[in-house]
Amino acid sequence: MYNIEESLDRQIAELKSGRPTVFFTEACDSRQLEALCYLTRFIRPVIPESEKTVRKIIENELGFLEKNRIEYALSQTVFIDINEQKELIESFAAEYIKSESTQGRNIEYSSAVEYVKDSCIFGIFAVKMGHADIVVGGSTHEAVTYFRPLLKYLKTRKVQSETGVFVLPDENNEEIYSNNIIVFGDVGVNGTMTPEVLAHIAVDTCTIARNIIPEDILPEIQGAIVSYSNHGSDEGPSPELVKQASEIVPVLLKKYVKQDSRYGSISIEGEVKVNVALSRRSAMYYSHDKLESWDGPANVIICPNLDMGNLLYHLYATRFPNSKKFSILSGIGFSAVDLARDCSSEDIRLGVKATILNLLKKEAWTRTPNDTFFKRYRVLAINPGSTSTKVSVFEGSYMICSEELQHPAEELYAFENRSVTEQYEYRKEKILAFLDRNGISASSFDAVAGRGGLLRPIKQGTYLVTQKMLEDLRTGVGGEHASNLGGIIASEIAASAGIEAYIVDPVVVDEVEEKVKITGIKEIRRYVISHALNQIASARRWAEEHETFYKNINVIVAHMGGGISVGAHFRGRYVDVNNALNGEGPFSPQRSGSLPPGQLIDLCFSGRYTKEQLKKLNKGAGGLVDLLQTNDLRDVEARIEQGDKDADLVFSALTYQLSKEICSLLPAFNGEKIDQIILTGGMSRSDRLTDGIRRDVANLNCGITVYPGENEMQALADGVIRVLQGRENYKTYDP
Repeated sequence: MYNIEESLDRQIAELKSGRPTVFFTEACDSRQLEALCYLTRFIRPVIPESEKTVRKIIENELGFLEKNRIEYALSQTVFIDINEQKELIESFAAEYIKSESTQGRNIEYSSAVEYVKDSCIFGIFAVKMGHADIVVGGSTHEAVTYFRPLLKYLKTRKVQSETGVFVLPDENNEEIYSNNIIVFGDVGVNGTMTPEVLAHIAVDTCTIARNIIPEDILPEIQGAIVSYSNHGSDEGPSPELVKQASEIVPVLLKKYVKQDSRYGSISIEGEVKVNVALSRRSAMYYSHDKLESWDGPANVIICPNLDMGNLLYHLYATRFPNSKKFSILSGIGFSAVDLARDCSSEDIRLGVKATILNLLKKEAWTRTPNDTFFKRYRVLAINPGSTSTKVSVFEGSYMICSEELQHPAEELYAFENRSVTEQYEYRKEKILAFLDRNGISASSFDAVAGRGGLLRPIKQGTYLVTQKMLEDLRTGVGGEHASNLGGIIASEIAASAGIEAYIVDPVVVDEVEEKVKITGIKEIRRYVISHALNQIASARRWAEEHETFYKNINVIVAHMGGGISVGAHFRGRYVDVNNALNGEGPFSPQRSGSLPPGQLIDLCFSGRYTKEQLKKLNKGAGGLVDLLQTNDLRDVEARIEQGDKDADLVFSALTYQLSKEICSLLPAFNGEKIDQIILTGGMSRSDRLTDGIRRDVANLNCGITVYPGENEMQALADGVIRVLQGRENYKTYDP
């Protein structure tokens, strides 16, 4: 049976969009609550009920759900009391009065207020006024209180339609429909039928089918407009009306194909009798005399009237109770999900996901217009590097603008032989100029996030920048590095705006047990310095995508960039990682990695190298630079393609050492199962490298997820936003 839900999940994830705000109107329906617990990866839920009431319903009716799943879902949900939403009620009532006045109806204000307090109507107007993106309902309300109002107030054009999607189980072996997928288009939503309306419905239904079913599953979307009788629109579209609609269809389709070439795989035939549309046998006998190109039956059927649409939908639902089924409304901007009274929680999940997918593909959704229920805190993120400073402005999870500010050698020359922290004024002015160019005032921020520097070892988390922290950054207590500037500059800009500055998961995060630091020489202890920011952010991201908390997962993260760190994340603690700063672990583009100690000692006393030269070989001129005279993995791969055997051998060695380092962390999990291996950093863009690691560690029996790049700016903003939202308490630097 085709796994439609897995397909929807994959397609939504590939679009890499934000999460639409979804208003669940019937919060006491346990089916909707169960569905919500499996949707938070893709949505931000709003429930018009108290958390206490919702928890009671879950406890009484959904005891079979995992506790962790429930807790994560509720942590992502906003609970509201509609009666306390006075500003929204007033604006919704005013909009309701305005909408009705255009229909010649005069509504008293008091009546309007009571009307919009109904959870269904409140949810519909929340979408209409831009406070939510999708409203879900209909499982406990009659059409008059949900379905009809949403069509009336949310319509984006004159023509609306409802598309029903069925994925039939494998036991349906009649081989009528390709992959047992059938899509129904219902014309019954519209009171008046014209050729234009029918053509729009046919095209809408087929484009929806194309959006949700990938080309490798259904290479062609073959639609059939079923003619019903010769009696006109009272019973359904007549053959003449269908014929006229069929002449309009190519014009409409052409517009869609111009927007996206995928729609070129759609073909729609008109004036098809119902037995031809539904039966391969009938198609053989009846179609070819009139429809020479038709090899029916269709996989998309435009039903002639509401009765037939309902009949077919319920016929398949009854005959195949294990089928996957859901409906999608069009003509309202994919802003609502209409549920059947007998729907299951799975039907709700599928309907919401399919609506989101169409919203993203056809409406080009980017974010909820208003941040009423989920405040978008504005954060400035600052990440200083040796010759540049990355600066990004975020509103919630959305990056508004970003730039890597370059610091040419001639400008940095003035700071030669001086502490790196003396560059803070110079770099701060560059950042302020960036804000000015983008018309952004420092006073518009809710907080500033700076990259944490070489402080004393601390636990993971978001830290308030304090005087003690600033002292240690300025004196370089852990060493000289440009990242020390992050907290200093963030503090300066924040102070001018009267807000707080924070750092997030600096490189010195150390949650490693003492036993891990012991070496065979008493005087030597392992230090922990790593890409903690991206390590922890990647682990958190994977947890969120699987609708759980970081504290519930066991993952190994390999950050593969100019330096390489491979870390073990055991139930929310960062329990082991190699010292990436000093070249411990696998060799990298610029670092030597761990070396045989005896040979290293001999090299140190060989007289061939000075101390500084050896330090440079360890960090800066080692790894790929020493082995192949390049620090670019793409260059190595190009040389392999040209037949360079040395490059091939070195690449294989790098892959092997990375895989070996990953496997070496197994003991860090106390015998527990590893949930996932995560590959990130710039080198994770190499399919050759990630495929090689995938092959080498296959016997660990856990999946591999790849998050290309460093994602550090997003991680900085996210850490601060968690604090601003109250989901996490900030920490105070007190090493």
